[in-house]
Amino acid sequence: MSYQVTITATAVKERKRIDAAIRNRIDQALRSLQSEPRPSGVKKLSGQHQDWRVRVGDYRILYEIDDDQQQITVWRIAHRRHVYR
Repeated sequence: MSYQVTITATAVKERKRIDAAIRNRIDQALRSLQSEPRPSGVKKLSGQHQDWRVRVGDYRILYEIDDDQQQITVWRIAHRRHVYR
């Protein structure tokens, strides 16, 4: 089962601002979401229907999973102190 990962314009801008070494780790995490949308360590966001969070060091990737269409939409990539604001 392979999911299609889509990144919103906001998340693309946030990703570009991140240091290259961390950005590579984030890219690796995004690629792994294609085959496993709920990897170990993933947390469901409270109060949200299908929103999830995965940690990459001090950064967080927030995304929504649509299991019916096998689609993942990444809507936020930011440092942990800024991501939930």
